Amino acid sequence: MKYYSTNGKVEPVSFKEAIFKGLPDDNGLFMPEMIPTLPPSFFEEISTLSLPEIGFEVIKPFVNGEIPDSELKELIEDVLSFDIPLVKVKNGVYSLELFHGPTLAFKDVGARFLARSLSYFTRKEEKKLTVLVATSGDTGSAVANGFYNVPNIDVIILYPTGKVSAFQEQQMTTLGGNITALEVDGTFDDCQKLVKEAFLDEELKAELNLTSANSINMARLLPQSVYYFYAWAQLSQEDKKKVVFSIPSGNYGNLSAGLIAQKMGLPIHHFLACSNANDTVPLYLWNGRFQPKPSVATISNAMDVGNPSNFVRMLDIFDGSHLEMSNTISGYAYTDESTRNTIQKVYALTGYILDPHGAVGYMGLIDHLASNEGTGIVLETAHPVKFNQTVEQEIGMRVALPSHVESTNLEKKSVSFSTDFADFKSFLLDE
Repeated sequence: MKYYSTNGKVEPVSFKEAIFKGLPDDNGLFMPEMIPTLPPSFFEEISTLSLPEIGFEVIKPFVNGEIPDSELKELIEDVLSFDIPLVKVKNGVYSLELFHGPTLAFKDVGARFLARSLSYFTRKEEKKLTVLVATSGDTGSAVANGFYNVPNIDVIILYPTGKVSAFQEQQMTTLGGNITALEVDGTFDDCQKLVKEAFLDEELKAELNLTSANSINMARLLPQSVYYFYAWAQLSQEDKKKVVFSIPSGNYGNLSAGLIAQKMGLPIHHFLACSNANDTVPLYLWNGRFQPKPSVATISNAMDVGNPSNFVRMLDIFDGSHLEMSNTISGYAYTDESTRNTIQKVYALTGYILDPHGAVGYMGLIDHLASNEGTGIVLETAHPVKFNQTVEQEIGMRVALPSHVESTNLEKKSVSFSTDFADFKSFLLDE
C-alpha cells in the first residue's frame, strides 16, 4: 500500500514513510492509494468477532505487511485493550462510548496505535524521533499518555493557554520525562500553524527526525475507522437498517475515518458533521464555500478549530464534489447555550450523561432523525468528568472519576510560548 499527497506534487510513499513524515513535502496530507473493500464474509461474521479481531481486519490492508501479521495482531490487541460499548440512550438512539481508554477520550486509540507503530520501526533502526502535536484538548493528553516513556521518541505538545479544561491540561503537563508541553499564547489554529511550519522548514527537516501525532498522521486516523465497524457489529439486525452516525467534529479526522470505513464496505447510510460555533465545515455543506476563519472558544473546546486540516481529505474522498459530499454528510452547528440545555434535558429524561462534545452530536442526531428514518449513533468522544464544571452545573450532581483513572495533583510542567515561529524553531533546535 502506497500513500500519496492530496496536493499530488510528490511521489507516493510506504506506510512507514507516511507515519514517519507525518506531512508530505508539498504540504498536502497523505491518503492511501486505494481503499480496499472488505469481503462479504467479514460482515457476515462481524458480530462474533472481538474488538481487536475487527481492528486487525480493518487495519491490516493499510499496513500491507510492513509490520508482520503476528506482530500487528499483538500491537492491535495492546491498543484495543479496553471496551468501546454501544449504549442505548432511547429507542433508535445510541451512544458509542469512545472514552474508556486511559485518558478518557476517543483519541486514545489513534495515539496508542501511532506510538506503538513508531516504536516498532524505531526499535528496528535505533532511530530517534521528535513528535510534534498541536491540541485543542484531548489529543494532547492522549498523545502524552500513549507515548510516555516510549524509547527513542520525544514528544512536544502545543496547546492554547486558557482554552483547555483543567483536567485536560493536567493530563498533558504533569508527566515530564520524554513529554514536553508548550503553553502557547494563542488559539489551536496558531498551534497547528506552528507545527505545519516546522514540517516545511528545510533546516529542521535536516537536523531533526520530525513526525506528527495529530490526525494529519495516517496512523492516528486509520484506527479510528474501527469505531464504526465495532458500533455496527453491536447493533441488532433490525437496527442495522439506515445507520446514521453523528460525529462531534473539530479537525475532522474522526469523520474522515468514518468515510474510509464506508468506502471499505460498511453500510453507513448517512453522516452528520456537528460543530459548535466553529462551523466552517457545516457552512461549506450548506453553501459550497469553504471559508476558514479564526477559531472561537466554546465549552466544547476540543472542537474549537476554524481551519480543519482533514477537510482536504474529505474533499479528496469525494473528488472535490460538493454535491457528493453534501449527499453523504449533513452539517449542523450549535451554540453553547443549546449545548448546556441538551446536557440538562437528556439527563433529566433518560439519565444519560453527555459531555459537551457528545451533546453537540446528540443535537444534530435528534434534529436529523426528526425528518429522516434511521438508527442514530452519536460518537461520545470524551468522558463527562473531563468537563465536570460544565456538566455538573447542568445535571446538579457530581460526576465520578472512573475507577481505572487515578486522580493526580502532580506539578504542572509547561513552557510558556508565543506564536512566533522563529522562537519555536530555536526551541526545537536547542532541545
